[in-house]
Amino acid sequence: MRIVVFGAGSLGSLLGALLDSAHDVVLVGRDPHVSAVRERGLRVTGVDSFEASPAATTDGTGLDADLAIVTVKAYDTAAAAHDLATGDVGAAVSLQNGLGNEETLAAGLVCPIVAGTTTHGAMLSEPGVVEWTGRGEVTVGNWGRDSAGDHTPQVDATDDPASRVAAAFRAASIDAASDPGIRHRLWTKLAVNAAINPITALARIRNGRVFEGPTAEYAERAAAEVARVARAEGVGLDADAVTEEARAVARRTADNRSSMLQDLAAGRRTEIDVISGVVAERADEHGIEAPVNGLLAALVRGWEAGEGLR
Repeated sequence: MRIVVFGAGSLGSLLGALLDSAHDVVLVGRDPHVSAVRERGLRVTGVDSFEASPAATTDGTGLDADLAIVTVKAYDTAAAAHDLATGDVGAAVSLQNGLGNEETLAAGLVCPIVAGTTTHGAMLSEPGVVEWTGRGEVTVGNWGRDSAGDHTPQVDATDDPASRVAAAFRAASIDAASDPGIRHRLWTKLAVNAAINPITALARIRNGRVFEGPTAEYAERAAAEVARVARAEGVGLDADAVTEEARAVARRTADNRSSMLQDLAAGRRTEIDVISGVVAERADEHGIEAPVNGLLAALVRGWEAGEGLR
């Protein structure tokens, strides 16, 4: 299968390296990482050590692929869809943080859209080298729009893009499955991210400390607010269950620095808008309260504004 990984950062590079064992892979990313991959190949360290040789480019236009795996930051999704639309893409799967990426891809592409989550952990050590910090799985589900405008898994009975995507991952020995309840998984992931990412970023702590000491109460409240908003959106999330899932993720990734912490430390724009921000916005639309997510979003946005990122 011809696969484009659009967004060759840490996660995209790891997935591209793994998929390269069974598919024709092209990474779309930025220099100096892309130049290093072209010159020396892509080296993976950590959970397992190996080398891969995917193609790599900084130009994502005019590409032909059976599948595009989108791993860019959420604020770059529209640009990714624009570039992919200049080529020929059979299907696109989002493995990104936050809510709304699938809608953005669907607005810019005519191919089937697949939503997904992954629990793999990765970090770019240096150009051309990605550290595999945690082995995980990939879960995907079909994404469509019903007559009421709500996004739900809908595909032609004769076609199942999500199953094809999962099979492509499994062909490269990546644990992957298709799940018709993908919306539930996306909201659960959002609750985990809302509890961990902004707090680690603002407090400058690693994941394992979020549910310890003075930040624990606010992490719990952030996750519970996501569950409340999800239920208003028709997704049956249990507050206690997602809070415990957030605790479990924090324990499993105790030594990790969250992506938002890394972004703030490097002076980069964060994904706060599609994590805490979208929770606060949708809570307001439903007439319910999400004060912790609203405050976390305001604090991170304030930092970004102070750094001249907006």
